[in-house]
Amino acid sequence: MSGAAPPASLTLYGYWRSSCTWRVRIALAHKGAPHAYRPVNLVRDGGEQLRDDYRAKNPMAQVPLLEFEDGGAVRRVAQSLAIIELLEEWFPAPPLLPPPGELYLRAKARQLAEMINSGTQPMQNTATLRCVKEELGGDERAFARRFITSGLAAFQAAAGELAGRFCVGDEVSLADVCLVPQLYNARRYEVDLAPFPTLTRIEAACLALPAFQAAHPDRQADAVAASA
Repeated sequence: MSGAAPPASLTLYGYWRSSCTWRVRIALAHKGAPHAYRPVNLVRDGGEQLRDDYRAKNPMAQVPLLEFEDGGAVRRVAQSLAIIELLEEWFPAPPLLPPPGELYLRAKARQLAEMINSGTQPMQNTATLRCVKEELGGDERAFARRFITSGLAAFQAAAGELAGRFCVGDEVSLADVCLVPQLYNARRYEVDLAPFPTLTRIEAACLALPAFQAAHPDRQADAVAASA
């Protein structure tokens, strides 16, 4: 794909309560990027992400997945942070990373995002917890709480020197996009958030913004359908 111009149309495959999909929804809303949405139900009939037609699009059988056309060819990018970085290239304003000259702050925003993306969220996803319960005979909720608690503690410590209104100063960044869905999941697994006042304060500031409100799981079409 040549140039930095965004495609004429974007399609996001996702699930309303997937925290990884949620991150991409926040980024799309933050940047005002128009897109279509195709729900992939992760629980119906054993999980639609496991169907052959979806695996052909994403061999990892996960959401989110961003699809677009490039010169007549269909292109697909999976993994939430890779998608968000691509959106950052296509829609640089408003940004989700500190200015290009602020190399340390850009690296820290990515670090914080990865502390959740690779260090915390995988320990609570559906496949992991199913394995803990069904194959290992463990308490999957206790397992999730343990790793969410330790992940949030590390995140708060790492964010301490930089936190302003948001995780990295006073502008929304990739770190905030990852934090808000993780705190939602923490509550689902009954994690005590009292030790994390910096994080819940940042969360409140994020949730006051229209982009975060629009991306909330409860406002998604497939959430409405699931509750009907």
